[in-house]
Amino acid sequence: MKNDRRGFLFAAGALCAGALLPAHAAAQLEVQQAGTLRVAVYADFAPYSVRGKGVDIALAQALAERLGLRAEIVEFPADENMGDDLRNMVWRGHYLGRRPADVMLHVPVDAQFAAQNDKVAIFAPYHLETMAIARNPARVPTVAGSAANAFEVFTREKIGVELDTHASDFMLNVLNGRLRDNVVHFRSINEAVAAMGRNEVSAVMGPRSQLEASLKEHSGFELNALNMPEMRVSGWPLGMAVKADHKELAASLSAALADLQRSGELGRIFAAHGVTHRVP
Repeated sequence: MKNDRRGFLFAAGALCAGALLPAHAAAQLEVQQAGTLRVAVYADFAPYSVRGKGVDIALAQALAERLGLRAEIVEFPADENMGDDLRNMVWRGHYLGRRPADVMLHVPVDAQFAAQNDKVAIFAPYHLETMAIARNPARVPTVAGSAANAFEVFTREKIGVELDTHASDFMLNVLNGRLRDNVVHFRSINEAVAAMGRNEVSAVMGPRSQLEASLKEHSGFELNALNMPEMRVSGWPLGMAVKADHKELAASLSAALADLQRSGELGRIFAAHGVTHRVP
């Protein structure tokens, strides 16, 4: 999933709730610069990371604090696929000279995907992302059941999707392509929801967290989960990735995340950005 983005394990740890990693232990972590946790997050990806703010940026800062380190945030543009992103930002670095990070956030925790990317360790799911549809209830009824029933309305009404995403692929191909003429593409979910506010489209399909955050600026719309037999991917856990041999760093990050969950801070981070946290 490249843009979704673009698109399970908790290792045992020695952190007590609310405690920082001792200085001598922090010094032993496999980080590139002593005292610093370099964290890669996607650029221009609200509500997760955009111009120094977002869920993933706040999470990176909280994780670094739990490890007794300073967070260095690297916002980077998505490449052609996530395998390229992992190569550029975790295990090798970019050919133009950008050095990799110590850890990358917003990585799908999936066994098959992990097997295809064995130069990294993918771990610590921190949120369950799901597909959803935001709709104008005056024009689109509650979306439920099979695509043949739920999406028949889009033979008449227009639906917005973000370019190069799972939602776009699905809407262009479902029902043997019958809906293609009513699928409108946008550069972001925010732009699609804004278009719905102007009555240019009657619904928007995409990841629930992005839709939920975008709808904060609009009233009168409803949000429905999508889980139909025709949909190949309806949900995926989001986690993080480090180099495959950085086992101590992975264990410490996992323990720090568990501490954030126990304390309720993880849920508060999501809520502060207009997103309901869903435990994977």
